[in-house]
Amino acid sequence: MKKLINDPNNVVVEALKGMEKAHGDILKINFEPAYITRKSPTKKGKVAIISGGGSGHEPMHGGYVGFGMLDAACPGAVFTSPTPDQMEEATKAVDGGAGVIHLVKNYTGDVMNFQMAADNCADEGIKVEAIIIDDDVAVKDSLYTAGRRGVGATVLTEKIIGASAERGDDLATVISYAKYCKDNGRSMGMALTSCILPAVGKPIFEIGDDEIEMGVGIHGEPGRERMKLKPANELVDMMLDPVLSDISLKNGDEIILMLNGMGGTPLIELYLLFNRAVETAQKKGIKTVRCLVGNYITSLEMQGFSITVLKANSEILKLWDAPVHTAGLRWGI
Repeated sequence: MKKLINDPNNVVVEALKGMEKAHGDILKINFEPAYITRKSPTKKGKVAIISGGGSGHEPMHGGYVGFGMLDAACPGAVFTSPTPDQMEEATKAVDGGAGVIHLVKNYTGDVMNFQMAADNCADEGIKVEAIIIDDDVAVKDSLYTAGRRGVGATVLTEKIIGASAERGDDLATVISYAKYCKDNGRSMGMALTSCILPAVGKPIFEIGDDEIEMGVGIHGEPGRERMKLKPANELVDMMLDPVLSDISLKNGDEIILMLNGMGGTPLIELYLLFNRAVETAQKKGIKTVRCLVGNYITSLEMQGFSITVLKANSEILKLWDAPVHTAGLRWGI
């Protein structure tokens, strides 16, 4: 194993310290229990948004704490759900009196622990609503879930509802946009290689030099099938077709398209893949009107990529274009 770390048990804490030093103008970090909030307190009357999950997927989620996106994020150990006390304390820290949204990826531990935190906060008079993102079309159930996994659409949802909350929308309105993203966002990923957990020191799974895992999860969970490596254009088409068909897109529809790296894929390859994705969608009469290309939800150093599509309309695009200023995403400011 070759990793730029000290003690494997301290990776997350040391990374959080570095994050705070690098982005202290945007965020601050509480260490006991661990959670990340904006540097400035939540405005009274603003709906607050919290997400979280295992570390190792950076910049998600802590990199999306800031103006126009999240109010707080809860980082668990690498590929491990945060604990209920993290989520509870983060919720209390950012409650502005207008309600708090828990944006949860569909993994058993995340769902259970966020629910426990929400129940505890409700006992103290804090109104909490949960939205569970389950956008992965690759498999119905996995090692971590009952139902589809939550993956790339989480990033797009955080941006959309973050903008809604930032402009002062009430809880019901912000929730309506979250439900829209849940219903109209889909993803699929693939891997050329496994990744290595710092505390384990060996690959999560073994894969041949000429093989790929089609439909892999962000924790290295098995996908649809193990197959031989194919040209990039074929891989894009194999992934994009089920993503587009699952949203029932039709000729003339517009989309936001994210071509995401898993952590170890060069940007030159991501742009090559994005080029094909746009062309393939265009052949179906679907227009890509906004995009993200880069590493936005990673799996440590895994080589591979994922495609996320969100059906767009004028209101969604207005929220997408709204200013955002976080460590991992920023424009308009």
